[in-house]
Amino acid sequence: MDVKGGNVLLSEPFMLDSNFKRAAILLCEHNPEGSLGFIMNKPLNMRIDDLIADFPEFEAEVFFGGPVQTDTIHYVHNLGDLLDDSVQVSKGIYWGGDFEKLKFLISNKLVKPYSIRFFVGYSGWSEGQLIDEMDYGSWVMADMHPNYIFKSKPAELWKLIMENKGNAYTVIAQMPDGINYN
Repeated sequence: MDVKGGNVLLSEPFMLDSNFKRAAILLCEHNPEGSLGFIMNKPLNMRIDDLIADFPEFEAEVFFGGPVQTDTIHYVHNLGDLLDDSVQVSKGIYWGGDFEKLKFLISNKLVKPYSIRFFVGYSGWSEGQLIDEMDYGSWVMADMHPNYIFKSKPAELWKLIMENKGNAYTVIAQMPDGINYN
């Protein structure tokens, strides 16, 4: 499977880096200069309106997007052209867009929490780094489906996507979280 924006990166089951342990990452951008994505299954147990002072009341949970620039907020949504300047990542999934318009849409109850996912920071790779890590076996590539980010339970996401790949990946999905349990 070719590496491209709109796919999912799944960490191999025994990855030691705590940032990416059992991570399911929506890859939003991949080009010769590098790659960028967001970890979809690491909730921070806080709401976006608790994190940003002038944000309208909104019961949307915030997730840890990755260890890069953790002083930034990013968002992925299914609003499409309703949110100006958003970038289509894959069918039914958009990244970013006009932040002031987003706040307006939320204030007027035109956006529901299940339509958007907020992230603190992002996961990034420099030129050639992601391909090297894939060649080493750190990541498994999977197809993305909008339900993964907008409807699936984060705690079950890594396992769900791995199982959906079928064959040997179904066995990998059943492996316990810690090596000492094997």
